[in-house]
Amino acid sequence: MTLRRRVFLHVLAAAGISCALTVGVAVVLVRREVARQRLGALERQAELVSVLGRAPGSRQPGEHVYLVTGGRPRRVTGERRNLIVARVQSSDRAEGQLTIAGSTLLYAARGTANGEVVLVRPDRLAFAEWRPFLSLLLLAGAGGALIAGIVSWLLARRLTGPIRALAEATRRLSAGDSDVAVPAAGEDELSELGRSFNRMASDLASAREAQRRFLESVSHELKTPLTSIRGYAEGLADGAIGQAQAASVIGEEAGRLERLVNDLLDLARLQRAGFRIEPVDVDLCEIVALVRRRYAARAAALGISLEAAGDAPAPAVADPDRLVQALSNLVENALRVTPSGGRVTLAASPGTVVVSDTGPGIAEEDLPSAFERFYLYERHRSERPVGSGLGLAIVRELAHQMGGGIRVASEPQAGTAFTLTLAMRAPSPGASADRGSAARE
Repeated sequence: MTLRRRVFLHVLAAAGISCALTVGVAVVLVRREVARQRLGALERQAELVSVLGRAPGSRQPGEHVYLVTGGRPRRVTGERRNLIVARVQSSDRAEGQLTIAGSTLLYAARGTANGEVVLVRPDRLAFAEWRPFLSLLLLAGAGGALIAGIVSWLLARRLTGPIRALAEATRRLSAGDSDVAVPAAGEDELSELGRSFNRMASDLASAREAQRRFLESVSHELKTPLTSIRGYAEGLADGAIGQAQAASVIGEEAGRLERLVNDLLDLARLQRAGFRIEPVDVDLCEIVALVRRRYAARAAALGISLEAAGDAPAPAVADPDRLVQALSNLVENALRVTPSGGRVTLAASPGTVVVSDTGPGIAEEDLPSAFERFYLYERHRSERPVGSGLGLAIVRELAHQMGGGIRVASEPQAGTAFTLTLAMRAPSPGASADRGSAARE
């Protein structure tokens, strides 16, 4: 059974139950109204008798009881008459309901010059008395059910139409169609669902395009060193290239492949849901000093001054190993682009590390995309030394995983500064009070 049919049947059932309850309540109310009108008619008949001054068919003064059933009133005599008279309130005017021998009667009593006259009739309604009303009620109920059916169908169509369109768009999206959107006019929940789907479809299309570009870039970067390795291997086999030269180039290209594969693995691990970060309290000055020692020899060999600046302590909350990895990527990039005689500086302050260089810088239009995979690599590989193209993307992921961020500022030919920000632990109230006491002393 389709969703539209299920919605239609449920709404129709609810409308049908509502119509049935309405007709049932109307039947009860109509029956009460008919009973009230019967009592009113009985009262008017009693008033007429009291105006005439004597009961119809009476021979002598006294109390007279008559049963009214639709035809000519019939006198009630004997024990039943006595019971009715005994139950009727003694007054010039009285009406109401009484029960005699298990039968409920309506009565109207009026005093006359010749005695009291009591008119009674059964309280039970004959079907013929309210059958015309019942026919009208059933006709109204049938009309209401028809209208409810039409409204239910329109409502089911209105509710399920956007859902059907969304289901069809979802099938197209899963089949690989990137140009998918659903109508989302209005402010109701279905419209909001449509807008959310459109945003998801747009994000998915962007992600697919980014993945396509990434795979193309990776394929290209893998193909280049592999082609070089194959060429030198064939030249070595043919004796056209010396062993030392071939070994040097093959080793260099193999190292390049290794760096690229390691960066790809790091990036994949960072973007995996199960990747773990273990943040602890660290002193950024100590981390900066560690990174400087790691790259001091390489900087000296390149003729670059590698400096560490900052006044301890510089507290932050971070994973020490991941922080060293992020700073190492930044320092490697800085050493790669900084010319001999230049300077690379690591400056630590509470919650912040700045890695700056005196290299060629980055153009202003390239800054927003600096952390995208292979972006700067594609832009500058023909004019300056480049790495795998994934280092800055890894730094951004590491910063985000540790609850921090990374930004870049640069001017062409004036150097570049990468600022890595990290979380800081809030000081405890006791520690603040101790610092305040020390300051007062």
